[in-house]
Amino acid sequence: MSALTPAADPRPGHVLADVLTSTRTGAPGARAYARDAALVAGGAALTGIAAQLAVPVPGSPVPVTGQTFAALLVGAGLGARRGFLSMALYTLAGVAGMPWFAEASSGAAMPSFGYVLGMLLAATVVGALARRGGDRDVLRTAGTMAAGMAVTYAVGVPYLAVATGMSLSEAVAAGLVPFLVGDMLKALLAMGVLPAAWKLVGRRG
Repeated sequence: MSALTPAADPRPGHVLADVLTSTRTGAPGARAYARDAALVAGGAALTGIAAQLAVPVPGSPVPVTGQTFAALLVGAGLGARRGFLSMALYTLAGVAGMPWFAEASSGAAMPSFGYVLGMLLAATVVGALARRGGDRDVLRTAGTMAAGMAVTYAVGVPYLAVATGMSLSEAVAAGLVPFLVGDMLKALLAMGVLPAAWKLVGRRG
């Protein structure tokens, strides 16, 4: 099977977490809820850790981080509902003072907070697409990641403009253009990781 060939769908309508943890087998019970809670908390923690992989961008208040990539992986791996809850936990805890936003920051006053809100929505969109098979092969994964990144910027860039007093074109130049190459690399990484994970699941199944 080539990299461009859709992976076998052993369980259509599922995301990776459903298959790897069997959270959708049988009626929901205390054990399933506990597993979901652990997945949600783990996704928030992963995003917080990835956010500390930060590189400042000259002339921009927004650093390059692993935060967006982690949020999109959380959405794809957990699905829309758990992805949303995971990013909501990450956002609310960070606003409350947990220093796990980019560069160990917290609170809602930073100009880059719009990207956090964008990632909350992006994880939900990516999770919904993944449940429809959007992470099963290279081409669909590319489209899914592009959609998630577009949602992130659609919220983050206007928020940056309002928070800093920049014009929209200035906010695009400072908060979008410098990140396009890095986002392309993140998308390529996801295009390798997610379909490969599904191929392994198919072999197991």
